Amino acid sequence: MNKEVILENLGLRDYKETWDYQELLFKDTVAIKIKNRREDTGLKTPNHFLFVEHPHVYTLGKSGDMSNLLIDEVQLSKKGATFYKINRGGDITYHGPGQIVGYPILDLDNFFTDIHKYLRLLEEMVILTLADYGLKAERSKGETGVWLDVGTPFARKICALGVRASRWVTMHGFALNVNTDLGYFDLMIPCGIKDKAVTSLNVELGKKEVNESEVQERLVKHFSTLFKASIVVKQTKD
Repeated sequence: MNKEVILENLGLRDYKETWDYQELLFKDTVAIKIKNRREDTGLKTPNHFLFVEHPHVYTLGKSGDMSNLLIDEVQLSKKGATFYKINRGGDITYHGPGQIVGYPILDLDNFFTDIHKYLRLLEEMVILTLADYGLKAERSKGETGVWLDVGTPFARKICALGVRASRWVTMHGFALNVNTDLGYFDLMIPCGIKDKAVTSLNVELGKKEVNESEVQERLVKHFSTLFKASIVVKQTKD
């Protein structure tokens, strides 16, 4: 059982390039698991946690409704945005500058084999991080992600989650709005949920900009505690 997690910050990176990198790490981990099962090699499976910031992009989960994207390809191009239909759960979401995106590629056999617990711990990581900034964030029943003012007319989402898991290996993850241009959310129905607002950390704190590196550090601290993981930082080459 390997609880070491390799942390890698990819910086600003194209969505498709990052997706391909996730798939590579994911497939390598699954291949080790299959080899271990066949040959009992005793090889440890690695765990990864990628931080990344994407150029403007909309992604639609495998069960999503295309009608939740409210603009066409021409309008996407004018907005400098791209679109991908991908293999995670969930509906439509947006990624862009000022947003912290995290992709844990974990072998849950190293931690616990419970996908619902996994999602709840990712939510808890974000909830605890926002509490560090004096915000009371919560889960919303039946709606994956992290919200503020749940159960009121002012409910608003600050973090989206969408994952894929196979053979207990995870990919995709969460997107936390920190200094995000919220205008891009007006071009879709976020996660297919109508009549709910979206917010960001800088808006909630009334600041022009929040230090994203500091937010990342707090996320990692809470992740490490919740998953009882040992973090090893990998230096990324440009």
